[in-house]
Parts: sequence; C-alpha cells; structure tokens
Amino acid sequence: MPKMKTKSSAKKRFKMTASGRVKAGQAGKRHGMIKRTNKFLRDARGTTLLSKPDENIVKKYMPYAR
Repeated sequence: MPKMKTKSSAKKRFKMTASGRVKAGQAGKRHGMIKRTNKFLRDARGTTLLSKPDENIVKKYMPYAR
C-alpha cells in the first residue's frame, strides 16, 4: 500500500493541537482594515480553532497529522 499524500497547502496553513483540534490563522485581516471595527481587529488577533465540520475537511487533507 503506497503512502498517502498530505496536501501541501494544508500543511502550510494549519497546525494540530495536542487534543486533535485544528488551529488556523484568523480570516479577514489581509487588507481593508480601515472599514473594520476595532472590536473585530482585536478579536481577530492570533489564531483560532476551526469548527467541527471544517476540522473534518482539513483532517482529510492531512492524514498523518493525528
């Protein structure tokens, strides 16, 4: 049985936590900061955990990151 391939784009964008959740950078902070509220910018700092449905999609892309 050949090895399964990890999606290169996924391994660059996501990390797994010790409990098996998927950690990702916050969306919506590339440009257009003037029109965003200060509350949005504060809340979008750092990283966030993906929701369960999104997590399941990403885990299929990264078969060995369990």
